[in-house]
Amino acid sequence: MGTVGRGNGSADGARRREGSSREGPSEGRQAWRPAEAPTATPTAGEDADTDAAAGPTPWTSPEQLPPDREFEGDLRPSRLADFVGQDRVVSNLRVALQATQSRGEALDHLLLAGPPGLGKTSLARILAAELDADLHATTGPALERPRDLVGILTQLKAGDVLFVDEIHRVPSAVEEYLYSAMEDYAIEFTLGEGPSARVVPLRLERFTLVGATTREGLLSAPFRARFGLVERLVPYPDADLVRILDRAARLLGLQLEPAAAELLAARSRGTPRVAGRYLRRARDLAAVAGRSTVDGALAAEAMARLGVDPLGLDDVDRRILGYLGRNPNVPVGLKTLAAAIGESEDTIEEVFEPHLLRMGLLHRTARGRLVTPEGCRAVGLDPAGATGSGESSF
Repeated sequence: MGTVGRGNGSADGARRREGSSREGPSEGRQAWRPAEAPTATPTAGEDADTDAAAGPTPWTSPEQLPPDREFEGDLRPSRLADFVGQDRVVSNLRVALQATQSRGEALDHLLLAGPPGLGKTSLARILAAELDADLHATTGPALERPRDLVGILTQLKAGDVLFVDEIHRVPSAVEEYLYSAMEDYAIEFTLGEGPSARVVPLRLERFTLVGATTREGLLSAPFRARFGLVERLVPYPDADLVRILDRAARLLGLQLEPAAAELLAARSRGTPRVAGRYLRRARDLAAVAGRSTVDGALAAEAMARLGVDPLGLDDVDRRILGYLGRNPNVPVGLKTLAAAIGESEDTIEEVFEPHLLRMGLLHRTARGRLVTPEGCRAVGLDPAGATGSGESSF
């Protein structure tokens, strides 16, 4: 019975493949538009294959159509000349690249630290492109055992770039293998077990390790000391974000008015990744409205739909400030705050608090979190001492 089912399925699949081959080349799919009326039900006696070929194009297709090519990869700069912002970091990397290429050596190992979304991955790709080298990318959690690292290191050619994202999450056993690989370009691993076990030394080609971390303090001191270059990325000023948005809009074929670019940049928390996400949402709104230009009014509407205010605060930010603002002179512990607003402690501490601290809306003290007068005013509370009004914050 099961065999018959597989046979029928194969026959149906063959008919579908035969029908699809009669539909024409792939450009027919690219010009697909939703059918305005449903296809009539075939009458008895009509050929099923003919009906399948004449029916509407399927809603899904295995081929990647031009609109499906998401732009984050395309919008990333490919050269240092195209990278906007982080002037000190870019200048230092340019000097290191020129010196390295003049000597014909591998670039020193590089550690990029900073909040997420500031361009650490983009810089790693740019370095590989500038060095005309292959980029091998992985993440700290993916290197669970030393054998995972050994497999990657043995594939590296001279001058290649090994990029490890979230490098602070590399297990300690794997980290110890990296010590000798970074310093001596050699590793030793054990083959076999018991009396027959032996240590096999393995020489490596000279490569460049680029590590990216959002929590530099979690790296051990010996590990951090083995990086010849350590660069820390900082949030971008609005002027740099405007330039990034203008470049992204050009690559997307979208007209972005200066007022719209300034509004989106001011609400992006100093982060290009956030600015790009806001630009995509504004583009979606423009597409639905049948417009090819994003002006200030449309950008403001997109931000209102996302719940982002002129200070870049979203709903969770306002809930944090609203809860603290009810009793602005009473410190609140992180556990209490997390329970009150329904978010995890890590999420509050790593995602929301950095922006609130940079904006001067929140203070961290030994006794807990305190809202500032500016933080109270940001959510419509009286800095002198609100006592339970703050409903607008929730």
